[in-house]
Amino acid sequence: MSEVYTIEGRTGPWELVMGLEVHAQVSSRSKLFSGAATDFGAEPNTQVSLVDAAMPGMLPVLNGECVRQAVRTGLALGATINRWSRFDRKNYFYADLPQGYQISQFQYPVVGEGVLPIELEDGTVKEIGIERIHLEQDAGKSVHDLAPGESYVDLNRSGVALMEIVSKPDLRSPAEAAAYVTKLRAILRAVGSCDGNMQEGSMRADVNVSVRKAGATFGTRCEIKNVNSIRFIQQAIVYEARRQVELIEEGGTVVQETRLFDPDRGETRSLRSKEDAHDYRYFPEPDLLPLELSEDFVAECLASLPELPDARAERYRTELALSPYLAAVLTADVDQSAWFETLLATSAAKAGRPQAEMAKAAANWMTGELFGALNKRGLEIAQSPVSAAQGAELLALMADGTLSGPLAKQVFEIMLETGEDPGAIAEARGLKQVNDSGAVDAAIADVMAANADKVADYRGGKDKLFGFFVGQVMKATGGKANPAMVNDRLRALLAA
Repeated sequence: MSEVYTIEGRTGPWELVMGLEVHAQVSSRSKLFSGAATDFGAEPNTQVSLVDAAMPGMLPVLNGECVRQAVRTGLALGATINRWSRFDRKNYFYADLPQGYQISQFQYPVVGEGVLPIELEDGTVKEIGIERIHLEQDAGKSVHDLAPGESYVDLNRSGVALMEIVSKPDLRSPAEAAAYVTKLRAILRAVGSCDGNMQEGSMRADVNVSVRKAGATFGTRCEIKNVNSIRFIQQAIVYEARRQVELIEEGGTVVQETRLFDPDRGETRSLRSKEDAHDYRYFPEPDLLPLELSEDFVAECLASLPELPDARAERYRTELALSPYLAAVLTADVDQSAWFETLLATSAAKAGRPQAEMAKAAANWMTGELFGALNKRGLEIAQSPVSAAQGAELLALMADGTLSGPLAKQVFEIMLETGEDPGAIAEARGLKQVNDSGAVDAAIADVMAANADKVADYRGGKDKLFGFFVGQVMKATGGKANPAMVNDRLRALLAA
């Protein structure tokens, strides 16, 4: 089991206790209760229906696709699907919440308890409980930096469907929180219920943090609102935990409140006192009937699920004999998995070999050469200037001996810059590997003739000179000679 994470204070170590409320925007073309569009980046207030703007007499109509995506998400997390659920009104004032209340789910959510297993740094697996998943509508956005003394309101997000995925207080370290969000994001993207884009705000987390002495009851928690990156989540947890420890040890009391994280200063600051459920005056939404799900609907949702990351990683380990590390990296994101699947299938077909035989080479090249190049350029896999089909052709050329490893690196660099196919690059630039034994023997003969003294030393017992001869032959052939052939022919000719 991984080492217990503690915050060191004057009175000794303190334990960290956390739960996360992840807000995931549902992948749907229209909002939860209206037909307005949900595209990111539209001009302010251009995607607002009369329902979203809370015009008098406008009634909400539930978007069935949003329900379907929430159920599919719950099934992917192994959670209970509640056949009967209800929407409620959560009453509070935000300037960008036109209705003056939010339609959400409180006592009767569409998805109940589930479990999300996460892998810790030492390789052990810890199960994090899922308390619930409920559907709710998002608020708009207030913009305060466009004009001095004025705030602008953009209602494009008002009414957008959110899944609030609430964990149990089972997290005990920033690393566990990061692993939880990373795993959850991978599942959401694999299912297709949320794009997981934290930079655009379609996935964000409220982080509940408290501290306690070992074995003590839970302390008073503070909620850090709307944290939009995994790195910021970790930073916010560390700062807030230390703040609470210092406050308690100085004789103060932690007050239950909502706080914001300032990424520029790396600190949290108070936003408002944390309301309890009764402060929101929840009551059933009178304009919506309770939601009742049929067994056939739930069965269809289950049948529609794709292969999930854990199942795919297990397949990579068992059927393709990939290491746990490679399997985890390749299944960490749905785009990476899809890219690898195409790379492997196409390279195996081009090389005329079974996928299991090509898998390790494909996985190593993708996680090494390709990921290194993309990271250097700040690109995601979906932005790769080299397609999976081109990568497959490069692997096939290596498999059949047309390209050696060093030559493949040269070709790959040219592919990144020009977008050309590897076969065309190798042909046009003369980068094909030399597999002609006669040409290799001729190069070896020239090297031996130019280094007769070293040949005598080698034959006299100085075996370490073999590397020198390999290097000279490769230099003489411009690095194009087949390394395995060079080694074999050198041993034979030097021994003659």
